[in-house]
Amino acid sequence: MRNQRKKKTDIPKWGTYLRERWRGRFASHLSLEEQKEIGMDGFLWHLCSWGKVECLEKEAAINAFHQQSKRTCTIFYQFTQEAYLFENAADLSVKELPYTDGHMDYSDLYVMDWEENWTFVMTHETDCGPYFIQK
Repeated sequence: MRNQRKKKTDIPKWGTYLRERWRGRFASHLSLEEQKEIGMDGFLWHLCSWGKVECLEKEAAINAFHQQSKRTCTIFYQFTQEAYLFENAADLSVKELPYTDGHMDYSDLYVMDWEENWTFVMTHETDCGPYFIQK
């Protein structure tokens, strides 16, 4: 099993679905009104920047991401329908994430494990994030 190669599969049109799964899993302790008040309609990661969830930030978040068992995880963005499924991704590193800060649509990236136990978020704001939430 250890020698299986990392596999990246495009899962187009999953963006909305995965964003809703993320919101339901990591922000369900807030009402929809509370989520709206902190701007989660624009950016899901406001959950972290507004301090509405316990999370790690910056280097601690990156370290936590690297330490996770990443058998299968999804990667999606704030403003597009594009998404990816990564399998056998145990050694997936931050440097390998399909993240580009030069294009706004791709500059807020969310990684969520398939079981929805944790998430890693990279934002377009240089002062905000990355963030890591463990359920």
